Amino acid sequence: MFQSDGFRALEHQECLRLLAKVPVGRVVYTRQALPAVLPVNFSLDADSSVLLCTSRDSDLVRAIDGVVVAFEADEFHAEHRTGWSVVVTGRAAVVTDPAEHERLLRTGPDSWMPMRDGVFVRIEAGMVSGRELMGASVHGTV
Repeated sequence: MFQSDGFRALEHQECLRLLAKVPVGRVVYTRQALPAVLPVNFSLDADSSVLLCTSRDSDLVRAIDGVVVAFEADEFHAEHRTGWSVVVTGRAAVVTDPAEHERLLRTGPDSWMPMRDGVFVRIEAGMVSGRELMGASVHGTV
């Protein structure tokens, strides 16, 4: 793997394994022609897509349904200067199939916010990339 300046590129499967370890990530999208970032809880589906559960009437659903977005999650340990970051880029879409919606009610993420009329949003894993910070010291040595 490529390594430079204390970072190591992560392979696809390693990225997915790390994503599955954390409950919160960030959706990166466009709102009123400006970049926007929103922290959300999520889960991964069997096809490696990112799943969110949110209100049908949310600003997020209106902004991302049918468009390409980025999703980022990470985990860092400041005291050891180690950690990782993974980015998934792909088309986001509200799950409209009733059978799929019922399956996700059993297996998908629960929203951490109280809501009525919850919907699931799937972000396809079109591109998955990540890197690991490998513990560089204050003076740049590992």
